[in-house]
Amino acid sequence: MPYVTTRDETRLHYKDWGAGRPVILLGTAMMDSRMWEFQASFLAERGLRCITYDRRGCGRSDAPWEGYDYDTLAADLADLIDHLDLRDAVLVGYAVGGGEAVRYLSRYGADRVAKLALVASTTPFLLRTEDNADGLDIAVFDEMAEAIRRDRAQWLSDCTVPFFGGPNADPAGLPVSFELARWLVGTGLEASPRAGTEIYRTLFTTDQRAETAAVTVPTLVIHGTEDLAAPYALCGPRTAELVEGSRFIPYEGAPHGLFATHAERLNEDLLAFVKE
Repeated sequence: MPYVTTRDETRLHYKDWGAGRPVILLGTAMMDSRMWEFQASFLAERGLRCITYDRRGCGRSDAPWEGYDYDTLAADLADLIDHLDLRDAVLVGYAVGGGEAVRYLSRYGADRVAKLALVASTTPFLLRTEDNADGLDIAVFDEMAEAIRRDRAQWLSDCTVPFFGGPNADPAGLPVSFELARWLVGTGLEASPRAGTEIYRTLFTTDQRAETAAVTVPTLVIHGTEDLAAPYALCGPRTAELVEGSRFIPYEGAPHGLFATHAERLNEDLLAFVKE
């Protein structure tokens, strides 16, 4: 399996499929690059070069104790881009991957990046503060961290229905099969517990309002209106408002896991954005 070794000697597993303009797919907090099964194949079959990789601490990559802050995660992305000498790339940041992509642009610029897609992104800021009064209380993160510490398999299982169905979903009527949902959520168990907790701490507590507003590349924002993990009102519309000239596509009724529940629509929207 191909690996890139980062500047702090962490090995990251990646896949590099197809040829053409590079599209780098950055995934959710604890799932690894296998979540992109529907998108990577689709885009590679249509004349694009799709690169996916397992974030540090997840999947088949190394799991160091430290390095789950946005600066380090963005440095990992920069090392992969440099290793493959990618240019004119499109970054697709999903959930915490959106924060990684925005931090990459703020630290390393857009010399190698032509466009940005933010899908179900946790940008710009989730935490409740004096100037973000409708954000989420830190107790939400504390409860999540304790659940991961106590029994992360049960916690992931409990997340499955809202992840793929939204807040009022019927477990018997999910838009994806039980087998697919169980497999995808199960990849989260391959993340280290340390990585899971610290990645969530990063996405929950980092204020990215200023750096989101500083994005200058053409940007597409896609967000499901029933997203619980990256609440719609806090994330999708606000991200689009901050990025000047961005295009916002709300997916009515879509949950956080729209990469699977709305795979065909997302595939077509990403393909059109990359190729236009």
